[in-house]
Amino acid sequence: MPPPVAFAVWLILLLGLLYFDPAKDPKGSVALWVPVIWIFILGSRLPSQWLGRGVTSGVEALEEGSPIDRTILTALILLAVLTLLSRGFAWGRCLSLNMALVAFLAYALLSCCWSDFPLIALKRWFRDLGNYLMIFVILSDRCPLEAVRTVLRRLAYLLIPLSILLFKYFPEMGMQYTIWSGERMFVGATTSKNMLGVACLLSGIYFVWDTVCSWPQRKNGRVRRILAVNTAFLGMTLWVLHLSNSATSKVCLVIACIAIFIIRSQWGRRHPGYLKAIIPATFCLYLILAFGFNLNGQLASEVGRDPTLTDRTLIWNTVLALHTNPLLGTGYECFWMGPRLKWIWQAFGPINESHNGYLEVYLNLGLIGVFLIGVLLFSSYRGIWRSSLKVDFDLATLNLSIWTVMLFYNMTEAALKSGLMWLALLLGAIAVPRAPEKRVKALHSLEAVEAMSVQGWPLESTSSRRF
Repeated sequence: MPPPVAFAVWLILLLGLLYFDPAKDPKGSVALWVPVIWIFILGSRLPSQWLGRGVTSGVEALEEGSPIDRTILTALILLAVLTLLSRGFAWGRCLSLNMALVAFLAYALLSCCWSDFPLIALKRWFRDLGNYLMIFVILSDRCPLEAVRTVLRRLAYLLIPLSILLFKYFPEMGMQYTIWSGERMFVGATTSKNMLGVACLLSGIYFVWDTVCSWPQRKNGRVRRILAVNTAFLGMTLWVLHLSNSATSKVCLVIACIAIFIIRSQWGRRHPGYLKAIIPATFCLYLILAFGFNLNGQLASEVGRDPTLTDRTLIWNTVLALHTNPLLGTGYECFWMGPRLKWIWQAFGPINESHNGYLEVYLNLGLIGVFLIGVLLFSSYRGIWRSSLKVDFDLATLNLSIWTVMLFYNMTEAALKSGLMWLALLLGAIAVPRAPEKRVKALHSLEAVEAMSVQGWPLESTSSRRF
């Protein structure tokens, strides 16, 4: 099949799937396409790269950016602001509910003052504000659970089949080759195999979670169709994940599945206190084994991987040897710039992250930034257990699984600044003001009716927004 015909077939099938999707919320907001497009760009390629005008290498290109990218991202930010204003979003109340995040962003903004590139740091800080605005748009929707489902499902519909299309019919875009060995890498709709792994990781987490949540209602005809779509996309996701050869994403997907099944198990429901302590305790045990007994290197050797985690340990030692300010860092998103970037590229080739999220925060924002990120993770964990589990158990299950995965994922990848997993984490870390009282009562009444319907109570007529 010629590539143009294959592209046309993919586009027709995508539009048909979006239109006839059995999981589509008929009353879903059109405004949700704004965060979908934003997250798709962050999880795949910048607009200039899709248009063939983006420069993927070169120190100057990374510092200057692209006017096309700035224009499109700015337009999406303005659309998000207009959406929130039209909903009467309570900005002040939202800030008061997210003081840990406000403290981190305020310090990141302050760090522009001691950056070697203050103007660039400031522009990147304002660009990244779009991440939080998109989360506000999702969580301020009339039904946050359905909004989260819609956004994550649409992202999977876009990223996974498009990656397969690029593998087969546009290999010049869907594949890359390492500069040292010439080894082939599958990158699909993204710009690296690790980014493709992240797309598969989030897609896999979503479809496993949605399937587990939908399973009790599997006798319903519409739910059966949803489960069929989930199964098909989960199969495609696992195949693309295998091609990406991203070991971190594979391991983290297993961790996420285990977390989802344990949280929703009868044991997890009966012993939430134990579960609340087990998740962080498991990560602490991992840290002891990883750094005290070289667990990472031994496991990598057992599965035939490089004991240095594909030169990650060498990169960590190299960036720490630059002796940046340990307390304040180099400024927001400014470590990988200027002479430092040129020197590291001479040693390791074109890389722009330290492959460790906590180390990345340390390099840019110092120990203060690491402390504030820790506070944000701690407060979000408390928030999920304190409120989300009581308000919406399904959404809390997703948030807890992603929160757990992020702890481990950031040990070998940098995902505490942007990208798909960071935005997924923000879905659980950010709290938004509740809807007006009448609207809340109406939604609670609808949820009560749905619960009665699921449990077999006799009802004359019901209307379920979830399925």
